[in-house]
Formats: sequence, structure tokens, C-alpha cells
Amino acid sequence: MTLRFKLCLALSAALLASTAQATSTPAPEALTPLLNAIGERLALADQVALSKWDSHKPVEDRQREREVIAAAVAQAPAYKLTGETVEAFFAAQIEANKLVQYINLSDWALDGKAPDLPRPDLVGQIRPQLDRLQKRLLQQLADFAPYRTDPQCPQWLARATHHNKQHPVHRLALIRATAELCIYPKT
Repeated sequence: MTLRFKLCLALSAALLASTAQATSTPAPEALTPLLNAIGERLALADQVALSKWDSHKPVEDRQREREVIAAAVAQAPAYKLTGETVEAFFAAQIEANKLVQYINLSDWALDGKAPDLPRPDLVGQIRPQLDRLQKRLLQQLADFAPYRTDPQCPQWLARATHHNKQHPVHRLALIRATAELCIYPKT
């Protein structure tokens, strides 16, 4: 009877798992453009890291971080987003960006050199790109906002980030950048 019970339990668990997968809803269309915009911002982190490598400036730039977040929060009402939502979202973007920078700088220190790539100017070229991207990120966040409380939200993000073909550093940063997108009900 124990073997029969175990077999029945295993079969039930497999059936439940397959039912859960079959009933999971596909991610909303609004998720893809948001993830693409986040990915574009993370790609710029490589260029920021090159600039920091060359200038020997620290990754941490609290003044710039405050400016970026304040500018985004100021624009929040235009996108029907709360300042709190926008502040948390952009803080996560900044932390993810710094993660890429720290890993790159550590790898380059180990190698004794950074890659031989063009070096765009941080203030004149990279930051204006980040500032332009900020508006698109706000719009994409606003478009995805209705889905943030959906019980499937964590699964959508997990699927999107785990099936992502990016470099492992960027994949990890994408996970960090999206870690707070889903809103869990208060218990």
C-alpha cells in the first residue's frame, strides 16, 4: 500500500505541475518592450564602465543617481505613475547598471586591461542616451503597470530572464533590474 500511495502521490504531483504550466497565462505584450528598454540601458553600462576604467572614477556616483531618480520622479505624473513606483524602478535600474560596471571592472583588473573598444564620452554621449532612454522606460513601465499585481507576474519575469540569451552578466543585471516589478499582495 505504501508503494501504491507513493505512486499515486507522484502521479498527482506530476499532473498538478503540468496543469499549472498549462493554465499559466502568457506574458502581456507590454512586458517585451519594457525588458528591451531595460536591456538597452544595461548595454550602456558597459560603456560607462569603460569610461570609469579610463578615468579611474568610482562606480558609485550618488549625486548623479539622485539627479536621475529626481528627474524620473518629476516626470512620473505625466505617465500616471506614482513617484514611489518610479523611484523604486529607477533605483533598481541604477543598481543593475552598477552591477554590470563592477563585474566588468573586476574582470578587466584581473586581465590587466579593458577591451580595446571605442570610448564614448560619458558626459557628452552616454548620459544623454540614458536621459533619452528614461522617457521610454517611463512609458514602458506605465504600459506594464496594470500587470504588476497579476499573480503570474513573477513567472513571466522568471521565464523572460531565464530564457534570455544575453551574456550572463547582463542576464544577472536584468534579473536585478526587474526584481521589484511585480507587486505582491500585502498579507
